[in-house]
Amino acid sequence: MKIVDGDLITLAKQGRFDVIVHGCNCFNTMDNGIAAMIKQYFPEAYEADRQTVPGDRCKLGSLSAAKVERDGVVFTVINAYTQFDQFGDGNADYEAIQMVFAQIRQEFHGQRIGYPLICAGGGGGNWSVIEKIIEQELADEDYTLVRYPASPEHIMA
Repeated sequence: MKIVDGDLITLAKQGRFDVIVHGCNCFNTMDNGIAAMIKQYFPEAYEADRQTVPGDRCKLGSLSAAKVERDGVVFTVINAYTQFDQFGDGNADYEAIQMVFAQIRQEFHGQRIGYPLICAGGGGGNWSVIEKIIEQELADEDYTLVRYPASPEHIMA
């Protein structure tokens, strides 16, 4: 796994990734963390999320996707349904994370994949567990963890 410090959204718009992945809950809110930023900068991804049934537990481990083009750069935003609810600690569903990354490997094989610390913030998941799942499912793929810096001014970069 490659690791870079930066802003996943900015790096995607610069053409660093063919696919970016972020964790979502099953209620179509996209109101917290990077999901809120995805919703703001890539409304196509939010619309893909809204095409799914809100509150459907069967979405866990699946994804919705939107092709996005910004200034001639084309990439796919993946809404990965990795937690059922938006609120409370421990919402990360490790089986769902495994399932969605297996699907990403199948559908986006050979593409450059970028993602944040999925489910390790508001999802309340244990990053060391999540990291092992991603490494197992994306073995032999080109994948990069993008760690977001603490400075709020970096959001607008």
